[in-house]
Amino acid sequence: MAKVAVIQKPPVLLDRAKTIETALASIDEAAHNGATLLVFPEAYVPGYPTWIWRLRPGGDMALSGEIHARLRDNAVDLARGDLQPIQDAAARHGVTVVIGLHELDSQFSGTTLFNTVVVIGPDGALLNRHRKLMPTNPERMVWGMGDASGLKVVETPVGRIGSLICWESYMPLARYALYAQDIDIYVAPTWDTGESWLATMRHIAKEAGCWVIGTATALQGNDIPADFPERDRLFTPDEWINDGDAVVVKPMGAVAAGPLKREKGILYAEIDREAARRARRSLDVCGHYSRPDIFSFAVDRRPQTPVQFSD
Repeated sequence: MAKVAVIQKPPVLLDRAKTIETALASIDEAAHNGATLLVFPEAYVPGYPTWIWRLRPGGDMALSGEIHARLRDNAVDLARGDLQPIQDAAARHGVTVVIGLHELDSQFSGTTLFNTVVVIGPDGALLNRHRKLMPTNPERMVWGMGDASGLKVVETPVGRIGSLICWESYMPLARYALYAQDIDIYVAPTWDTGESWLATMRHIAKEAGCWVIGTATALQGNDIPADFPERDRLFTPDEWINDGDAVVVKPMGAVAAGPLKREKGILYAEIDREAARRARRSLDVCGHYSRPDIFSFAVDRRPQTPVQFSD
């Protein structure tokens, strides 16, 4: 058995350093309470770009440009070591951390951002980096499209973990690519909430025969920092921008904990990787329930780079 902590406390929007401080405090709290798997929401560092759903595309280009410039300045450059404090905290506590972030492509363009989720092992090592394959609607004005190089399930002390971001969970082939890698725990950092999303989490648990963990960021208007450009025009102080809805679902679809609705806190649950193995005895979509004689599916996990240099 292992204890999971699903963290949906607000970040400090557009501020990487302060958001990482907030994340470190949550890691300390969750580890103190015995959790060994800690899950943060989509784009947690430095916060999901909720403003894109309020600014009309092509409307206020000056404001959009100002906000995006601040976002780029506060995005995470993995090569620069921006995530090292969280990796050090994972190692200090001996916990596995799954966290969403805005990732800056510093290798090629120096400008493009990706919606990324990383898995950090209990020794602080970066076990996997997955970039969201397809940003949704106005998200395409913020993030580039990722490749499949991070479409992997990795071994951790709490079980084999794979992750898809938000509406990637509505991509059947992306889900299947994870199912086919002996998955125990499916992590879905998201911005989506509500009954249809929770039904999706339960469906995946049934379909894959694995544990499913989902969470968005519980966020109100008064959580937006005072220095956010045009804050009072875009947000109302008391409004709930996102309900959070952190949830842990058992293999085969029963809810184990949550949803944690409109609460800026941490949801805890006990999980057992063996339960996933037992659940697939009757339904194993990548095993005895597959029909490779009828269906054919291939995944190209080679990194897709914009240029290759020969010196």
